[in-house]
Amino acid sequence: NENHCDFVKLREMLLCINMEDLREQTHTRHYELYRRCRLEEMGLRDSGSNDKLLGFQETYEAKRHEYMNDVHRKEEEMRQKFVQKVREKEAVLKEAEREIMNRYEHLRRLDHDDRIKLDEKKRLLEEEWNLLNQMKAAAELYPGQGYENVSGSLRDRKNFMQC
Repeated sequence: NENHCDFVKLREMLLCINMEDLREQTHTRHYELYRRCRLEEMGLRDSGSNDKLLGFQETYEAKRHEYMNDVHRKEEEMRQKFVQKVREKEAVLKEAEREIMNRYEHLRRLDHDDRIKLDEKKRLLEEEWNLLNQMKAAAELYPGQGYENVSGSLRDRKNFMQC
């Protein structure tokens, strides 16, 4: 009953007067505490090393500078790793090239030796061919005579060719 009790009027008056103070305290205490915690989680601080307050721009520039230094450091590390890998790969490729050149020289020597052997066999075959042609011509000229000495040298050449 409002006629007998002033509680409702007192309550409304106290709430209206103190509402502004309540809002201000909520903002300064709770919101600023929340804001500071969130900024610290992101890595930003309101105060510097001398306990003076830093603006957002100074904090941003400091963080950006720190980040760029980290990026440059990592970039240099990656460059060094790349150079090292290139050097290792070059060494592997040079070794492979050296092995290929050795193999090529070996095969070239074998080919040269085979050519010499084949040239010798060719020369012997041509001599044998000429000898056979001479025997054929002699046989046509002198049909009844024997050529044992010529055939003996022919047998010697065949034995040589089989070696």
